[in-house]
Amino acid sequence: MRILVVEDETVLADSLVDLLGRESHAVDLATDGEQADELVAGNDYDLVILDWTLPRGPSGLELLRQWRASGLSMPVLMLTARAALEDRVGGLDEGADDYLVKPFANEELLARARSLLRRRERPISALIADDVELDPRSRTVKIRGEVIELPPKELGILEYLLSRLDETVSRTELVEHVWDDSFDAMSNVVDVMVYRLRKKIDGGQKRKLLTTVKGQGYRLLSRRA
Repeated sequence: MRILVVEDETVLADSLVDLLGRESHAVDLATDGEQADELVAGNDYDLVILDWTLPRGPSGLELLRQWRASGLSMPVLMLTARAALEDRVGGLDEGADDYLVKPFANEELLARARSLLRRRERPISALIADDVELDPRSRTVKIRGEVIELPPKELGILEYLLSRLDETVSRTELVEHVWDDSFDAMSNVVDVMVYRLRKKIDGGQKRKLLTTVKGQGYRLLSRRA
């Protein structure tokens, strides 16, 4: 999944990018309100982690208000040092989906992020296509009953395809949801990653799950064709 972190404290920002990256998410970073607004205007994020106080441009709360007024519905997890009840209520009333007071434990942030991501996609505990299963909590993948270790990007591709079962997913959509803003969209990395993932899912199987739709993209079937 693709996540935007909006945080101006360098140490915390770098820590969040690293933490979420280790969970196989593509993570972009904005350090002020203007940069955050530009990134949201140009990308489709699955989650925004938004600091309340920002050094330049609109504040986190002002950004949230603008995004909701313009119809943007991506989940937003608000981060703030403000612990007062009225502040929490204010953030939620402006459209935040959840609220986390600094300092916080990494595991709590990850748990809240997973909850918001699941809420946006499918309200189920496991993502399943025939004999392929991904547990979004533990990030564990089983193929034909065997636990398989996938590299982060292959895991991200599988997770997104599982969330779009039986639909054709374009190469552009995979780039937008699995890679960050620095990715070179002209490279053949996506095709290579899908090829490697296909070998693990369908290697030796007569009936295939992961198929290529010529000129359009890829499709993960709910049942082997």
